[in-house]
This record gives sequence, C-alpha cells and structure tokens, in this order.
Amino acid sequence: MPRFGKNKSMGVQAKAVLKKYLDLSSRHEEKQEQSIKGSKSTGKIHGIRTYDKYTESLKKAGEWLQRNHDLNHLDQVTTDQATQYLIMRRITGISQKQLDTDRVALQFLIKEQKIERILSLVKPSKSSRRYTQEQIEIIIECQTSKNSLATRIASEAGLRAHELLTIRRTNEMKPSLHRVWNSERFTGRVKGVLYVVIGKGGLKREVMLSNQTAKLLETQRLSEPKNVTDRGVYYQQYYDISGGNKWSKSFGDASKRELGWSKGAHGLRHTYVQERMRELQDIGKEYMAARNIVSQELGHFRGDVIETYLR
Repeated sequence: MPRFGKNKSMGVQAKAVLKKYLDLSSRHEEKQEQSIKGSKSTGKIHGIRTYDKYTESLKKAGEWLQRNHDLNHLDQVTTDQATQYLIMRRITGISQKQLDTDRVALQFLIKEQKIERILSLVKPSKSSRRYTQEQIEIIIECQTSKNSLATRIASEAGLRAHELLTIRRTNEMKPSLHRVWNSERFTGRVKGVLYVVIGKGGLKREVMLSNQTAKLLETQRLSEPKNVTDRGVYYQQYYDISGGNKWSKSFGDASKRELGWSKGAHGLRHTYVQERMRELQDIGKEYMAARNIVSQELGHFRGDVIETYLR
C-alpha cells in the first residue's frame, strides 16, 4: 500500500486505496466465472456507487482515527483501531447495514487479519420516527451550512419543513389572535429567543430557539425578504436558510448516508415531542397537562393529536 504524504486528506487517500480495486466489468460475469472455476472472489468493486460508498466510509474512519489516534496515513490503520472505530459508530445509532459497509471498507486496508463484525445496538422501530440528539448531530455535521442550520432550528423548535421558510421575529409577526395560547408553553426549557412561524391553515405560533441558534439565524438575515416557492406554494423568506422540500431531501439523504436509514425530516418533530414530554413531567407536570402544552408548541390544539408522536 502506498505511503501518503502528511498533507494528503483522508478523502484523497481513501480514493487512492480503493481505486486499484475498482473494476466496472459485470459483477454477475465474475460470479459466473467463479462458479465455473470454483475460485474465490477477487475482492473487486464493480459499481461506482459502491466505490463512492466505501470511499466515504474510509474517509470518515480516517478522520476519526486522525483526531483520536493522531494517525495521518490510512496504511497505518490496525485491526484494533478499526474495531474501536466500529464500536464508536454503533453507539451513535448506526444501522447494521452501515456498520457492515464501514467494516468492508476498512477490510481493504487490512488484508492480513479479518475485522470481526460489530452488531448494531440500535434497530430502528417501524412504529417510532424519533431521532436521538447524537444522530441529529451526525446529520448536521455532514450537511451544507444552510441545511445544517435549518436542521438545528427544526430540531430545537419542532418545525415542519415549510415552516422554516416562514420564520420571523416577534416584533414583525404576532401569533394568531383567534387562539387561546397556553401560558405554560416552553416551561422547563432554558430561556431562549422567541420567533413566529406560519403553520398549517395559516396558524401563526411562537417557537423558541436557544440563544446560540438564534445568533446563528440572525447572521443569515436577508437585507430584503425574498419570494420562494415550495411545492407550489409561495412564501416570503426573511432568512437565508434552507427549508421545504429542498431541506427535507437534504435531511433524508444525509440520514441514509450517515446512519444507513432515514425516518424523514418529520422525525425531528417526534424527537421534540418526546423530549418535551419528559422535560415537563420531570418538573412535575401531569401527563395530560404536559400533552396539552406540547400540542400547542407544535401547532395543534388537541392533546390527543400528538399521541402518534409518543410511540
């Protein structure tokens, strides 16, 4: 295996390592020949998407090992280090499919010893769409700045995709006056900054962002609002962040790429509900009272509506 210069990025190294295994001839023809000859697999990579997938896995592994083991060359990776990386990955909620992909990619670096299969600790439930905070951070880290900020905002405030396009300061837009708002909304959270978004049916409601996220949002303030279209609906946007279908796709793609699965961007609302219910009950709120508070924070006015988020 070639020795790489210290300044070569892990992405460049990963491509160089795997390039010699790339063979775009038919995988099925190879299997047929193996069957006829009774030979073993050549270990070639027959698809460009598979090559890209393994390259990304090696890049991430190399970057982690660089941070945690001061390793600058992929050809220095040991079996023990590869196993440590895989163990770290499973703790963050990586699917079995993604863990297997990472292991196979690392095996291209280590030919003399087999890397044992690591079993995923988290098997996503078909009934729950909740993301853990660790999983959300993993997704945020691999998105573009506009999409990552949108993910952070949606996560903190439990927003729908299109609501990201409508966020406004409270001195510019007020909550809908035809509704009676629960005075205990946001109870149990560290005081942050209130904004207003427009939800289903044109309902305007307050949402709360942490001070840090609000500061980031204000750095993206547009000098003049702009008109945008999402799924055939027109919005007036005051901040240069992602939202709507574009953001939803980014989130889903990043989730599949990083975790090996996706529950959709709407899963962030499930996370919000479950965390808020726990927060409120931890400070002594009865279940029904907590449910009614969280329901309004999401833009609903019947507590039973959010039961589906609690599975």
